[in-house]
Amino acid sequence: MIRVTVVYPNSKHSRFDIAYYCKTHIPLVQRLLGAALKGVAVEHGIGGGTPGSPAPYLAIGQLQFDSVEAFQASFGPHAQEIMADVANYTNIQPVIQLSEVKL
Repeated sequence: MIRVTVVYPNSKHSRFDIAYYCKTHIPLVQRLLGAALKGVAVEHGIGGGTPGSPAPYLAIGQLQFDSVEAFQASFGPHAQEIMADVANYTNIQPVIQLSEVKL
């Protein structure tokens, strides 16, 4: 199992519409990626490690796939449409990491 993690770093001028992300963007991703997408999770940052400190990330999205190949085969044909929607909910450049799930 692999996980594609998309993080949206927090900064002074960051804009992130979590409602749009959850109600519009993620369903778009689910529809386009279809059965290859095995699971989705969304986290909304509410604070940092020190009490009262800001969250280092405004949001984190996680997508699960059976393999890197399954991710690439499902995402590749729809990458342009998915990435074009990013401007509708944020001005942040997302950071993407692929990880192998161990536990």
